[in-house]
Amino acid sequence: MTIFLYILLGFAAELIDGTAGMAYGVSSNTFLRLTGMPSAVSSACVHSAEIFTTLVSGLSHLRMKNINWRLFWMLLLPGVLGGIGGAYMLSNFESTILDVIIDLYLIVMGIVILVKAFQRQKLRKDYGRYACFLGLVGGFSDAMGGGGWGPVVTSTLLATGHEPRKTIGTVNSAEFFVTLAETTTFVAILGNFRSYFTIILGLIIGGVIAAPIGAVLCKKLPVRWILTGVGILVILLNVIKLLQHTGLI
Repeated sequence: MTIFLYILLGFAAELIDGTAGMAYGVSSNTFLRLTGMPSAVSSACVHSAEIFTTLVSGLSHLRMKNINWRLFWMLLLPGVLGGIGGAYMLSNFESTILDVIIDLYLIVMGIVILVKAFQRQKLRKDYGRYACFLGLVGGFSDAMGGGGWGPVVTSTLLATGHEPRKTIGTVNSAEFFVTLAETTTFVAILGNFRSYFTIILGLIIGGVIAAPIGAVLCKKLPVRWILTGVGILVILLNVIKLLQHTGLI
């Protein structure tokens, strides 16, 4: 496969991620695993590329004033710790049961988001202490599943009624530090990934190009459109992953 296809994959994945706050890792990792790549290696490749794409995405959201700093600090340390723990566990053994539980949880969250997209509701501005726990779970599942920070953290916050623009921008900005911690752990345990340089480079180029566009779309698109898109995306991707984990595809 040529580098141009990986660039296209990185562009599409980051455009969705920057706009909806999720799916770069899930979509990229799903595609790479379909090619037969081991889970630990595909997750490591995706997160290596995400160091660059999440940096550009975070800076873009910062410029567009899409960040809630209180939420950012509540997610940061738990997310980093969860990411390190998940990367360590995936590098040593894989848990299909955990993957299935996360898939089912996210399908339910996707349905909740879709329902909320067509309801009139007052947006919540407070972030309870559960955001810290959410960051821990999101970081862990992100490393274990090759993507999951956005689906777990963003979808849960949106499902509980928080403002889409600030939630998506904040979660994407914190993701840079979570990704950096995960990638460092993968490299320390698995070694370098020179043989996968073309894949990583393609994902980086496509993602970096798309990141600023996604941040602008996140600010401009109507809330209902964002919630509807996120809900459908979460359900679709996790149904696919559930079928993979159960061996049906």
